[in-house]
Amino acid sequence: MNVVVIGAGVIGVTIAVELARRGASVTVLEKDWPGAGTSSTSYAWVNSHNKEPSSYYELNLAGLKAHSRLAASNSNCNWLETRGHVEFATDQSHRQDLMRRMGRLRERGYEVEQIGVERARTLIPDLLIPDDCDTVAFFPSEGHCYPNLYLAHMLEQASTLGVKIRTGLAVERLQERNGAAHVGLSDGSTVVADQVVCAVGRWTSEVALLAGISLPMAEFETPGDITVGYLAVTNPLPASLPRILTSPWLNVRPDGGGRLLLQALDLDSGADPSDVPTTDSVVAKELTARLQSVLKNTEGAIIERISVGRRAIPADGFSVLGALPSVPWLYFVATHSGVTLAPFVGAAVAGEIFGDAEALFDDFRPERLIGNLQFDRPSAPRKPGEQ
Repeated sequence: MNVVVIGAGVIGVTIAVELARRGASVTVLEKDWPGAGTSSTSYAWVNSHNKEPSSYYELNLAGLKAHSRLAASNSNCNWLETRGHVEFATDQSHRQDLMRRMGRLRERGYEVEQIGVERARTLIPDLLIPDDCDTVAFFPSEGHCYPNLYLAHMLEQASTLGVKIRTGLAVERLQERNGAAHVGLSDGSTVVADQVVCAVGRWTSEVALLAGISLPMAEFETPGDITVGYLAVTNPLPASLPRILTSPWLNVRPDGGGRLLLQALDLDSGADPSDVPTTDSVVAKELTARLQSVLKNTEGAIIERISVGRRAIPADGFSVLGALPSVPWLYFVATHSGVTLAPFVGAAVAGEIFGDAEALFDDFRPERLIGNLQFDRPSAPRKPGEQ
């Protein structure tokens, strides 16, 4: 079987690897370079934490478990840290929300513990937390991924398996002729395949239109909407933060080499891809101040890089996984939870292309979006614990 995968992010390359393992001849087409899209601007929190409805929770849980299995099978794994996640709440609204989430997760059998301040300080030695804080949670199975290191591992696997990676080529034509898919490229060439997988994230609508399909994605409309959010990276710091921390003011996780990755969801109300703050902007200074309020040994913190991350979100907020019955040669994958889902979705999509249906995909087929113009646009996350 000859398969073309469009998009060389964490999802696309993983699918390519899994297809090649099943014996397919695979070509990956990327208009820029591997990881150039959403994969490079993700908080990359690996979890099934605040996922609703239950089918979306189960899908993300499968992703979390697949990450753990993949890491355990690779003795030199450098892309995944699964030391857990600590969250504390100090105001009534946040406390109620955190307690609700913990209760819901316990009902589902998800690992969660309510802990005290001293245990929190043991888990995060440099944590600054009020002595009287009475609502602290620990989610031991959660973790974070370094997407570029994960992608490097998958690209190495792809090379070993003979996957062709072609970069700097945009897909400009998609059609089926004589029982085969014809993929026209920006250099004038055409690739012929038995199956095409579209794994281009937020550009899914554009690729779908090439095949005459209207598959709506949430598009950026105004600053601070659901599709965008700030991410900031600090300089290397001597702060002891071995796992993810979610606080009322800041989400922070390790980013390698002593650097920290910062996210403050309420500040995202001003996020605009066309107006990225500078490293000495008001946003950067506010993020630095918030960091110093939750972690010791960060007095020398400066923001080295700040970006506006772009989320890949189908129009109704839920993943798209599958081919349309009318266009069976074109398989779509689009999801906000790309990093969490990558190892599971990669294997499951390859399985479906070879004829093995995945029941966890049933609620996320693309048919639900076709011809449906009445969507409740998903709202932007603004509370701790959200993504």
